[in-house]
Amino acid sequence: MSNREQFKRIIVFFASLVLIFCVSASFSFVWHNLYNSHFGEKIGETYFFWQRGNFLLVCVYMFVYAIFARTFNGFRVGYLKTAGLIGSQVLALIAANFVTYLQISLIGRALVNVTPIMILTAYQAVIAAIWAFGANYVYSKIYPPRKMIIVYGNTSARDLVDKMSSRVDKYIICSSISIAEDIEVIKKHILEYEAVIICDVPSPIRNQLLKFTYDRSIRTYLTPKISDVIIRGADEINLFDTPLLLSRNLGLTFEQRILKRILDLVLSLVAFIIASPFMLVTALAIKLYDRGPVLYSQERLTLNGKVFKVYKFRSMIVNAEKDGVARLAKEHDSRITPVGKIIRKIRFDELPQLFNILKGDMSFVGPRPERPSIAEQYEQSIPEFRYRLKAKAGLTGYAQVMGKYNTTPYDKLKLDLMYIENQSVLLDLKILFLTIKTIFIPESTEGVTADTAAPAENVKVEPAGTKSHNEIKL
Repeated sequence: MSNREQFKRIIVFFASLVLIFCVSASFSFVWHNLYNSHFGEKIGETYFFWQRGNFLLVCVYMFVYAIFARTFNGFRVGYLKTAGLIGSQVLALIAANFVTYLQISLIGRALVNVTPIMILTAYQAVIAAIWAFGANYVYSKIYPPRKMIIVYGNTSARDLVDKMSSRVDKYIICSSISIAEDIEVIKKHILEYEAVIICDVPSPIRNQLLKFTYDRSIRTYLTPKISDVIIRGADEINLFDTPLLLSRNLGLTFEQRILKRILDLVLSLVAFIIASPFMLVTALAIKLYDRGPVLYSQERLTLNGKVFKVYKFRSMIVNAEKDGVARLAKEHDSRITPVGKIIRKIRFDELPQLFNILKGDMSFVGPRPERPSIAEQYEQSIPEFRYRLKAKAGLTGYAQVMGKYNTTPYDKLKLDLMYIENQSVLLDLKILFLTIKTIFIPESTEGVTADTAAPAENVKVEPAGTKSHNEIKL
């Protein structure tokens, strides 16, 4: 497999080119036969002009589609499951064809017939589905799942093993070994497998293992520590002949903050206009169900620990926390109303936060605002949890599009820090597009489990050395 690894990107690249060509060719057919001839007669341009114009329009379409497909991870062959790959492609096709429809309407100086574009989208979706099945099948034959060993530290690696075991098409965790074993024994067992996972291992041992696997070109998966995430956001500089990593720790520059605020204002106004009918229907549904209040507000934390009132559509029963104790929603939470289950699933309960964005309390993209009492609980066991307050709270964020609602607080912290250390307008736009994708993924709206709902100090820790190297209990 090691000899084939170098060709992986090339194979995925050419597979993507095949789909781009098929999708663009189908658009070219619809444009030439159902739109262009009509415009040519109407405007009366010469044939030679339209030949060049046709080529340019198809090229623009190809570019727009490729950008959307890449943004929605539609070319991640071998990384996404086939269903996820198809879903990403469908979203990319809808977005690209919507933009192209507006472009064609501008060319025609009026809204054109939308039926050909709708039929085209359906046809392209079929092509994308066939491509996804075929590409993932060929990829799995060329690159079968790796046999792996996991090296774990002071806490149980069970959660990570469970997650990776859900993708047996990519990962086969055959063995595990604790760092309580002698380092030479660990190295010997690593050599028996194609890849290694290093999970929650103290830095001194981890550094030895990283150098060992690097020297032998062994693929290594690593769960990062908070310090690793901060380092990833550092700038590389050279002081004479000494390489340095500069971590500025200042957040966005003044110009970036201005640009981000302008983007928030424009997008929130546009989103409010588009969402107004849906917000009205949601408000009526909540009111008609139990005659209770439509909205509710809570104190939340934002940049530098500032407390503000966040607004949401009420998805729970009235007085859901009448005892005054703050609780996160759990799976199958009895406090959630039937209407609430629907609006939480499609994220409509978050729409009133557009007012928070207009006020400047929140941004479109940033760490989700936490309640002060819950944040205080997390900080007792995860002191670094307050690092999330280095950025303005957001309606959506990196932790929301990459994780799930039941992602552990520690993992959410690391995801949020990845965003904070790499903030940019382009990253914000990508996260906004990926947020659209998560709406169609039911797993991203699950409630927290009993373990993840509790602060980290309540999670049971499995002492190192309690498992032999060949045992994995799921």
